[in-house]
Amino acid sequence: MSPDPSAPPPLLAVEGLVKRFGDFRALDGLTFELKPGEILGLVGPNGSGKTTCINVISGLYPPDGGTIRFDGRAIGGLPPHRLVHLGINRTFQVPKPFLPLTARQNVEIALAYGRNPRSDLEPREILDSLDLGGVIDRPAAELTSAQQKMLDLARALATGPKLLLVDELASGLNPAELDRIADRLLGLARSGIALLVVEHLMGFIDQITDRVIVMNAGKEIFEGKLADAARDIKVVEVFLGADAHG
Repeated sequence: MSPDPSAPPPLLAVEGLVKRFGDFRALDGLTFELKPGEILGLVGPNGSGKTTCINVISGLYPPDGGTIRFDGRAIGGLPPHRLVHLGINRTFQVPKPFLPLTARQNVEIALAYGRNPRSDLEPREILDSLDLGGVIDRPAAELTSAQQKMLDLARALATGPKLLLVDELASGLNPAELDRIADRLLGLARSGIALLVVEHLMGFIDQITDRVIVMNAGKEIFEGKLADAARDIKVVEVFLGADAHG
């Protein structure tokens, strides 16, 4: 089937991506595309390469093979600060705020150095949108784990990303917090931001994603709706064992 010429081009195009650690291939030829306003989930067992994928796209690790194109430009191997200025930012499994600084100061730094095209954006606007207005002047070290995760997201959003890489943001949140952050992420997608989300909570992934890629041993074994993945024999074997279906 030929591609639709009227379809918008992908914002992110990953082709044949390889990342090695010694003789171990953490990514082994991964290929996918992501369009503006789309939420794509990366799921799979521990060690399947999900976070490594985000680390390579965000510039934390250089790729060892394949290509990464963002907005039509090859970006593989560019350092993180260059990628932030191009419009890519991320959250981390373990939040990394400046602990002695207040929530406001953390966001001010991101606004100052992130080159957000919105020059009028205020820290309070971002922090209020993530339920952090009440702790805006508290040091990040005094925030709860959930609040630090939201501050991590606030700092990323302060740079005005076109592509947001979200690494296990939902882990450790209670059901009410999960619903709120799901609404925030869906709102970001509606505003045109593309999101690549790594998560183990399947209910959360099902709530927010347009489609998922299931990974195993650095490779894609399924792409499509999460509900269809649950009926795919290869996926069932990876998660439940080779004899799980019969």
